[in-house]
Amino acid sequence: METADKETIAQVLNWLPYGEPFLFVDELEALSEDRVVGYYRFRPELPFYAGHFKDHPVTPGVILTECMAQIGVVCMGIYLLRAQIAGGEAPGVALSSQEVDYYAPVYPGERVKVVAEREYFRFGKLKCRVEMRNEEDALVCKGVLAGMTKRI
Repeated sequence: METADKETIAQVLNWLPYGEPFLFVDELEALSEDRVVGYYRFRPELPFYAGHFKDHPVTPGVILTECMAQIGVVCMGIYLLRAQIAGGEAPGVALSSQEVDYYAPVYPGERVKVVAEREYFRFGKLKCRVEMRNEEDALVCKGVLAGMTKRI
């Protein structure tokens, strides 16, 4: 399976519809029509840490899911639709379903790796199996995420 070149990866990252503090993609290591591998470091100054277990901050599960969705569904969706986007169309990718199991916490400052494999992409729906691992390669969470494409 051939991965996208650095220029294409940079373009996909540029097309992400998120900004700080809601961008949860730092780097993409691999990107193809069937698989994406990316990383994100949860910076300690992110605003949700101030109130999520105030004496022992931990990353909320909904944020872990969002990180997996941004890397595993949105980046792949943008890659799959890159010809349309480059042609001036602006399809978006919105999360439509999720089923995620959580196994380990992610603390402020930790870097995670997200790996997603495409199950299918048809009729504007992208469905992927996604997992997140911490720096020790321990499984943090995994599941199935799906998103729909639409014009924005």
